[in-house]
Amino acid sequence: MTDWIARAAVLQPQVRNWFAGHWQQGKPEGQLEKYGPRDGRLLYVLGTTNEKDIDLAVRDARRAFADGRWAKRPLQHRKEVLLKLAALVLAHRDELALLESLDVGKPISDALSFDVPTAAAIIRACAEGADHVYGKVYGIDSTSLSYQLYRPVGVTAGIIGWNFPLMLAAGKIGPSLAMGNSLILKPSELTSLSAARLAELALEAGVPEGVLNVIHGDFRAGTALAHHADVDLLTFTGSTHTGKRLLVAAGQSNMKRLILECGGKAPNLVFEDAPDLNAIADSVLGSAFWNQGEVCTASSRLLVQESIKQQLLDLLIEKAANLTIGDPLQESTRFGALVSRAHRRKVIEYVDGGVKEGARIVYQSEQAAPFADGFYAPPSILDRVSPQQKIAKEEVFGPVLSVISFQDESHAIEIANGTIYGLSAVLWTRDLARVHRLTQAVQAGWIVANTSSQPRGGPGEGVLSIGGHKQSGLGVEGGLEGLAAYTTQTAVQVYC
Repeated sequence: MTDWIARAAVLQPQVRNWFAGHWQQGKPEGQLEKYGPRDGRLLYVLGTTNEKDIDLAVRDARRAFADGRWAKRPLQHRKEVLLKLAALVLAHRDELALLESLDVGKPISDALSFDVPTAAAIIRACAEGADHVYGKVYGIDSTSLSYQLYRPVGVTAGIIGWNFPLMLAAGKIGPSLAMGNSLILKPSELTSLSAARLAELALEAGVPEGVLNVIHGDFRAGTALAHHADVDLLTFTGSTHTGKRLLVAAGQSNMKRLILECGGKAPNLVFEDAPDLNAIADSVLGSAFWNQGEVCTASSRLLVQESIKQQLLDLLIEKAANLTIGDPLQESTRFGALVSRAHRRKVIEYVDGGVKEGARIVYQSEQAAPFADGFYAPPSILDRVSPQQKIAKEEVFGPVLSVISFQDESHAIEIANGTIYGLSAVLWTRDLARVHRLTQAVQAGWIVANTSSQPRGGPGEGVLSIGGHKQSGLGVEGGLEGLAAYTTQTAVQVYC
């Protein structure tokens, strides 16, 4: 078994900008400090990127796109390079997993088994799907030919969140490069380690210099990218609040295209005819507490029919007691730390606020954290939550499950739709007719219906096209539609 603690002890992380295929050595205007979630110690220092550096990165990306070093290469070539990049991600699994665990606070076992393989799968899916984005031909008569074609949009910018930094980076790199664009990637200042390493591996795989660039910094760097007039498309994963600011920036600059994947407050709806409450309890806890609850699709609202509520709640409390908080660098750990001290404080304030509004804590782990100065928050279950309470309407993004009861199907739909979000939802019922009614009524871009006690897996990562409803975002990511979003369409008419 790998000694991850020993490997972390000799690691000396350095965070620098990467563009034009090189590490940039310029002196930053200011510095940001990143403290490790695991133990609260200073992990690394990164510089803030000024507008001049961002302009240089955009110029390099534009130059790379304009001269065709990537955009004009045969699609088969781009596919082969991206498949090689996916293979390199897997080949560097241990290195990338360690960076993710140290940066985010997630268990090293999760980073090894999920984050790294999923990042590779996303890149691979984009490569495999690129030659399936077909144009359309309209044969009307013998004297003309009309068709639609897809072309790369040009220079794209990707701003990503901090909960799955490697996977989110792959989700921007895969479609952007598969369709022939140049990309400037801006990771969160809270998780800066894996993105530039991924860009370095892309160069090794055969992506030309200047095609994939990484800049670091806080919100000011993202704002400068959003306002830059030579960025053609901006793709973002993060909060709804920031997504709204990017909408304004796009309008104030060059009306750049936007793909926004924003917040969520997913309902997990359990009806009285649900097949197996024991299996459902496992699933609910897994969804609510996985990655310490720092997941936009986490089912943080448990909507359960009144007749079975207490039975399911008892199972949840019993099973939650087996969830232990541990050192993220121990492979036995299944629940780690939150990303930052400030975020930990925010999560605890949400729990305290829920209690003040009338909710009741029915379970909260009393286990001591493995490091006193680490950013650990106890898994918590709150009952008697009203749909009007703040904790039921806002995205907590932490290990907090709010239990809300409903009377019947129409009541469940009303509660499920009672937030500004519409990202995802989970349904539990044996009634297939109800599943069809709910998928029409629940406002969510991704609905999973577990109509049996042993739900089966669906298509692989990156195959489905998923987009948020309401204030959960604009556009789609994944699948052929997600690839097409990184292109422009041109209608062509040729007369003979």
